[in-house]
Amino acid sequence: MREESDSKKKKVLTPKQQVCEDIEISIRKKFKKSIWCKFTKAINQYEMVKEGDCIAVCISGGKDSMLLAKCFQELKRHNKFPFEVKFLVMDPGYNPENRRRIEENAEKMQVPVNIFESDIFESVFDVEKSPCYLCARMRRGHLYSQARKMGCNKIALGHHYDDVIETILMGMLYGAQIQTMMPKLHSTNFKGMELIRPLYLVREADIIAWRDYNNLEFLQCACKFTEQCGADAENEETASKRLEVKRLIAELSKNNPFVEGNIFKSVENVNLSTVIAYKQDGVRHHFLDDYNDKDM
Repeated sequence: MREESDSKKKKVLTPKQQVCEDIEISIRKKFKKSIWCKFTKAINQYEMVKEGDCIAVCISGGKDSMLLAKCFQELKRHNKFPFEVKFLVMDPGYNPENRRRIEENAEKMQVPVNIFESDIFESVFDVEKSPCYLCARMRRGHLYSQARKMGCNKIALGHHYDDVIETILMGMLYGAQIQTMMPKLHSTNFKGMELIRPLYLVREADIIAWRDYNNLEFLQCACKFTEQCGADAENEETASKRLEVKRLIAELSKNNPFVEGNIFKSVENVNLSTVIAYKQDGVRHHFLDDYNDKDM
């Protein structure tokens, strides 16, 4: 009886283990509805994780990707079918302080990261036109390549709901196009690889609330352009198109709380009969192509 009683005693955790335990409990309980349920809903709704998958969760060091890592650990504990998860960090040229913060957060949250290095920051530092776009493209390629070497067939990124609606509106206002950030897509350069975005339905405000509730500090922007800007970094950020759109959406939402949801749903309710022209698989279609063939 004594042995049975002892086995039921609560396991004594070290202070570091307790911190991680509290973080995990917050996802399961306090943020169950706002984060965990939306995470699993996106995975199920968009069929992101399948039996036999080996997924590389890509961690940049920010709040979104670190939360994604913890959600995947939770999913793995309760998975209904076999799949594997690995945690991948690319150091594109972080300064020592930023690199150390990523490592410390990974240790605190008990995420076993695999870190590899690249020279992307140096490669794009002197590029004048669209350095951020080029950096993002190069980072994606390196992540795909490293994930494949690790035996993975998918990479998971931490883009969330707000990223999606901002991308939709940015495309319309600044790119003269209607498109969205897809929940998953096939890689065009790495055959057999896919990209998934499991935080697709999670709001950024809820991620921030989770971060602050657990007193966590993550990287925000660790690129060399931000470091170079120094005191002008805030002005650079203010001038960014994404921040302009973020503020526009927030302003519109003050008078209409359905604005954000309507932007998201707009790309699910496209009526091609009312579209002047569209592209599909690289082929442009125009409403005049078969206009005269239709029986009026």
